[in-house]
Amino acid sequence: YQTIHNFGASDAWSCQFIGKNWPLSKRNQMADLLFSVKMKSDGSPAGIGLSSWRMNLGGGSSEQGSGSGIQDEWRRSESFMNSDKTYDWNKQKGQRWFVKAAKDRGVDYFTAFVNSPPVALTKNGKAYSSGGKSANISEEYYPEFAEYLVRIVDEIESKDGVHFDYLSPFNEPQWDWTNSGQEGSPWLNTEMASFTRALNQEITDSDIDIKIEIAEAAQIQYLYSSYNRPGRGDQIVAFFDEKSDTYVGNLDHVAQQIAGHSYFTTWDLSHFLDTRKLLASKLSQYPEVEYIMSEYTLLENNEVVRGQGRDLGIIPALYMARVIHADLTLAGASSWQWWLAISPYDYKDGLIYTTLNKSDGTVYESKMLWALGNYSRFIRPGMIRIGVHRDDLRSLEQTTGGVMISSFQDPITGKTITVALNYGSNSIPVKINKDSDAILCRLYRTSAGNENLKFITETSFEEPIRLAPQSITTFVEQ
Repeated sequence: YQTIHNFGASDAWSCQFIGKNWPLSKRNQMADLLFSVKMKSDGSPAGIGLSSWRMNLGGGSSEQGSGSGIQDEWRRSESFMNSDKTYDWNKQKGQRWFVKAAKDRGVDYFTAFVNSPPVALTKNGKAYSSGGKSANISEEYYPEFAEYLVRIVDEIESKDGVHFDYLSPFNEPQWDWTNSGQEGSPWLNTEMASFTRALNQEITDSDIDIKIEIAEAAQIQYLYSSYNRPGRGDQIVAFFDEKSDTYVGNLDHVAQQIAGHSYFTTWDLSHFLDTRKLLASKLSQYPEVEYIMSEYTLLENNEVVRGQGRDLGIIPALYMARVIHADLTLAGASSWQWWLAISPYDYKDGLIYTTLNKSDGTVYESKMLWALGNYSRFIRPGMIRIGVHRDDLRSLEQTTGGVMISSFQDPITGKTITVALNYGSNSIPVKINKDSDAILCRLYRTSAGNENLKFITETSFEEPIRLAPQSITTFVEQ
């Protein structure tokens, strides 16, 4: 099936303070948890080995302070562009610390993403929208906005030694972004296409190596249908169908990818499955276009989870793992990226949690961190998802509350990684029959208690293995 490019997360919003002000030992602790591929003395991973990192290029609400209209200062963000349109390359020091920490620990892919154009270029001088129906930037400023983005990624590479692979200039363009809860701008498909052409030309003129990622759809329905936002949906067709007036798939610097967010599509289970099947069906008509799941966190409120309330335990981790499994196996995602890598909030939105303090505090590991690690640490860039045949002949529809299994192969070594998610409350025996001659595998498990991607044992594929209740187990062929 698809080639897996990466698993990742973003630096919004806390890295701006934590990366700049917190003690170096705690910053390194968090960076190791997120990016390290080293092993501890007991054979367990020291970190989850993310292979992608997303840096938010802020709109400048931070410099406006309370005048920004954004009440939560943690959700304001600095901009490299000053109000007079000059540049200050000392900005975003905290985020740049984490970018460099990621690179130093071997992260493969970097994306620079935008929530709002810089306030010096927006229609209302704010980093959120006043009208909510179109982009908060006039078309006359598109070339200047494009130059701004290209200058930033070029400058960070020059100063910090980090090369960005992707520029993502839009974020959830279907939302109106008028509530000033954070930086954001709506975009019509026509506006996105027009700006993408301007950005593509600027990249060409500047002779830098980077691809444009679109469209960061707020929900995956907007990728394959208009849903409830005419002019802002059906984005696979809009941007990658040659007959479309907004076709940009032929531009040199546009990635042959469509990016969407898995929000509000995970409950109930029939809706969860159907939306991903419909997305895959639409994508099958455009085989040159890959699907990137570029943002998700637990926002929905249902009988299993509620977004409100920090929970470091296994239940939200299992819920997350089920979304990963379906996004990879049903929707065919080639990349899967979480939202807040580090969260100070009382919400189910972080891999790592911290005290809501800009200068120091406590670091908390969540089970969601390690559940993602069951995938990210061992399924490395370039691995290929391969088919799994179950002898119980049960489909994903029949197993969303039980055992879900996916496998991936290293095309160079031929060795496989298999992830088994046991959503149920009973121990389940499994036996993996392989096409290869491999005999041994190492088991790593995340479950309740102290098992955080813990090395369990090295065993033979010939032996049945019991999956612990409510657990994620990764089988690494030796």
